[in-house]
Amino acid sequence: MGEEAVKLDLFAPSDEHTMLAETLRAFVEQEVEPQAAAHDREERFNLQLFRRAGELGLLGVTVPERFGGAGLDAVAAVQLYEALSTSDPGFGLAVLAHSVLFAHNLAINGGEEQCRRFLPDVVSGRLLAGMCMTEPDAGTDVLAMRTRAEKSGADWVLNGVKTFITNGCVDSKTLGDVFIVYAKTGERTLSAFLVEKGAPGFRLGQKWTGKLGMRASGTAELVLDGVRLPPQNLMGAEGEGIRHMMRNLEIERLTLAAQGIGIAQRALRVMIEHANQRKSFGRPLRDFGQIQRHIAESFAEYRAARAFVYDTARRHSFTQGGQRVDADATKLLASQVAKRVADAAIQVLGGAGYMGENVVERLWRDAKLLELGGGTLEAHHKNITKDLGRDLSLLA
Repeated sequence: MGEEAVKLDLFAPSDEHTMLAETLRAFVEQEVEPQAAAHDREERFNLQLFRRAGELGLLGVTVPERFGGAGLDAVAAVQLYEALSTSDPGFGLAVLAHSVLFAHNLAINGGEEQCRRFLPDVVSGRLLAGMCMTEPDAGTDVLAMRTRAEKSGADWVLNGVKTFITNGCVDSKTLGDVFIVYAKTGERTLSAFLVEKGAPGFRLGQKWTGKLGMRASGTAELVLDGVRLPPQNLMGAEGEGIRHMMRNLEIERLTLAAQGIGIAQRALRVMIEHANQRKSFGRPLRDFGQIQRHIAESFAEYRAARAFVYDTARRHSFTQGGQRVDADATKLLASQVAKRVADAAIQVLGGAGYMGENVVERLWRDAKLLELGGGTLEAHHKNITKDLGRDLSLLA
């Protein structure tokens, strides 16, 4: 085996990645962890912490430097969401919706003038951004959406309702600042529009409360009632919406998979620490075969998922894509590993793990979202089977 292969660090392959990992470690330990439990309990988004992430350059990791970002790669994006999710997956989801679903999407699919108009304030955290696709009657089946955009002279007029929108609100009364909104512009075509808070007819329907998990991110229903937009708010060209979605799905699913390995990492750490410290019948829990099984299988699954996610990120190109089947597979695997490892941690901790004072209870709740958002498990099953059925060389 070559010396270079032996030296390769899959999880921090360059000096830039090592520096980012150190920044993330300090940020998570000193600023994210102390507030995580309270914001989950209160179902409250931490806008101040979000803006602090902007100051540290964490809201534009993959955005080109000319727009204020760091210009880093998919490995850096995975590092970010893994690290945040070891502590506060809900906050991590808010950052992901802002930075991947909006900022990265716009940087790849938007025009130069649109990027210069929005991205510097988005990357700095001065604006809170998100993406609007899901509707009350349309999720994975995007062509079933009812939101429409129709021409009115040179302008576009949007009507419809979007729901379950991450960063749709700051609180129960305040909208997020700017969104990419997908709307039908033909029977089987979608287009993407940039819609800002304050646009007449654009309003907050409701803030969703009582969520199972990811409570530190604001989730809202947004209403578009005759929202008139100038032509420069059309992102890209008319009818390119589905293409935009597909180009952004790989990095979206990779970063959601990174959230899964972050959850698994923290749950595994808590499980091991408890098994070392807690005694039963005069012996540490780690001495019992039942506990050893939970720890060993959780560790094996976590390490396998983590290597898969980082290797897929290493090979990912923002402009060329080409990792669709692996991006789907990483999220399919990591989302389920996250839930299984969190569940095992609760089992090892027993009654203590079931209580809200313990982080594994929160991690278990947060993990479920990863099996639904950004593509359901069933959508991944369909996509992977279809891709492999078309091209067996993907197995190599």
